[in-house]
Amino acid sequence: MRLLHFADAHIDMANYGRRDPETGLPLRVLDFLKSLDVIVDTAVAEKVDLVIFAGDAYRDRSPAPTFQREWGRRIIRLSKAGIRTLLLVGNHDLSPALGRANAIQEFETLDIPHVTVLAKPAFLSASELGLPIQGIAIPWVSRSGLMAATDVAPQDVIPNIEERLTELVHRWLDEADPALPIFLTAHASVQGAKYGSERSVMLGADLVLPGSLVRDPRLDYVALGHIHKPQDLNENAHPPVIYPGSIERVDFGEAGDDKFFVIADITLGKTVVHWHKLEHIRPFIDRRITLESAEDVTGTLISALPAAGELEGAIVRLTVDYPREWDTLIDEPALRRHAGAAFEFHLLKRPRIDARIRLPADQGISSLGPLELLDHYWRANHAADEDAQALQNLAKSIIEEEKQDADEHR
Repeated sequence: MRLLHFADAHIDMANYGRRDPETGLPLRVLDFLKSLDVIVDTAVAEKVDLVIFAGDAYRDRSPAPTFQREWGRRIIRLSKAGIRTLLLVGNHDLSPALGRANAIQEFETLDIPHVTVLAKPAFLSASELGLPIQGIAIPWVSRSGLMAATDVAPQDVIPNIEERLTELVHRWLDEADPALPIFLTAHASVQGAKYGSERSVMLGADLVLPGSLVRDPRLDYVALGHIHKPQDLNENAHPPVIYPGSIERVDFGEAGDDKFFVIADITLGKTVVHWHKLEHIRPFIDRRITLESAEDVTGTLISALPAAGELEGAIVRLTVDYPREWDTLIDEPALRRHAGAAFEFHLLKRPRIDARIRLPADQGISSLGPLELLDHYWRANHAADEDAQALQNLAKSIIEEEKQDADEHR
């Protein structure tokens, strides 16, 4: 059995860049579609027996018809090639409202040959798949959906469903044909997995599958989606527990991640995994600098970026921490000229606001007059001496006028 596994396509991620004049599609959407084309082309060329998409076709639960058309074109290619294709419903595909169709519902409604949409936990027998392999599917399980479907207390919903799912998977494994290999596919977090930001997945409001469940030795392959960082949670052991990651970089949290899909050669008790790196992924460049000197600020910022040639086609972010009074020293047009070859350049300025001036221990605010309080305010906000003095004089004249008016009306 040859199985191709990918996940987290998010083909409508149009949060950066311009539109392609020929197709009218956002250029970032074309990036995602190019990766999807590579995956579909490989599935057809390699004549794989089964394709598993482990959830999140889109970024949005209500994708625009144009994006649905582009996704549909790729899935229909798999159907026409006679490749059995499983589409797992992910959290971005699922409407929060009960009874609403999911974002990939049309493939089930239209009964597309060789394509199955998996919107609820299911056991897939060899006869259902038409292949000498069995499967267990766990699509995204939402907290709100669980609360509506169960009578348990809100705080008990997630532990309750984790227990039920674990029992269900073990029962299906017990009932499975021991002579055939079996896979598990899920769109969920798994204990011990890593996000792109390298923080461990922790138990929280969303369902988290126990690591022991997905590492059950009766399984021959585990195809996961939801976490964008590629990883094998059972490396050098059986079964492989694979997050292939997203098919394109989605944000700066994935700047350092390569992107993959997986082809697995599966036999009973043994699986060989082939990681296929997606080439020509658009680079994300993320730099951060803290200014320590007011001399040649713009030159310092330019030196924090790669050479202009290395920025070509990249999505670039430069975050600058600096004292607020240096704001006028940052020549933003010069920075944008340096990054002119970039696909998109973001300058994120973070001026530091120094801590307010503290009053002496023996002096309280109530003991200070209005002009003394204003003097503290000008100094705390680093107002220039001549500006502070002018404002102080103006305030003094206003206060004196108010006093005179009050005296005249007594």
